[in-house]
Amino acid sequence: MKLFVDTGQVEEVQQAAEWGIIDGVTTNPSLIAKAGRDFKETVLAICRLVPSGAVSAEVVGTTTDQMLREAREIASWAPNIVVKIPMTPAGIQATRVLTQEGIRVNMTLVFSPAQALLAAKAGASFISVFVGRVDDVAGEGMRTIEEVVHMVENYGFPSEVLVASIRHPMHVVEAMRLGAHIATMPFKVLEQLFHHPLTDIGLQRFLEDWNRAGLQIFEPVRV
Repeated sequence: MKLFVDTGQVEEVQQAAEWGIIDGVTTNPSLIAKAGRDFKETVLAICRLVPSGAVSAEVVGTTTDQMLREAREIASWAPNIVVKIPMTPAGIQATRVLTQEGIRVNMTLVFSPAQALLAAKAGASFISVFVGRVDDVAGEGMRTIEEVVHMVENYGFPSEVLVASIRHPMHVVEAMRLGAHIATMPFKVLEQLFHHPLTDIGLQRFLEDWNRAGLQIFEPVRV
């Protein structure tokens, strides 16, 4: 499963890229606004940090013509950009046109298998299914992921299922278990994937035993 970080903070992308385990970045208008930097400047900085990864940048237009105009502009900035388009009738229409032009689309704000089917039919490269927000309204976000993964596999759509609105590490684990192609998460959740109390305890014990025995890896320098 591919791991994406969901952020507009260039510093967070840089740290995640240095770890060498992220496959891409997703942004949205809210994250970009929170970062407080120019949109294009931010997107290009992120693209440089993950040159072989997919970087999703979202349109803000609401009509098909507006989306197409903005998407073509955004896609021209760098070859690894994937344009995010919202799940609306206008967005579906724009996605079909962009896909035919060879521009990759990440269809966002998908909450149901029915919406995911439309996104796949329109040719979206990524289908961003939100789990946390579904859970927030007493729904079963992961059940939706399971159904969408099954739909994509059953009909052989080339779309990849992207689990979005991840709130905690178990969302990532469940996404992996269900066979989702991508999980995108806030930087803090990505950090949490590293941690387990037994790892901390085990490392502390190893070091204490090593130091107690007076061992060393390098031979002492003889003067």
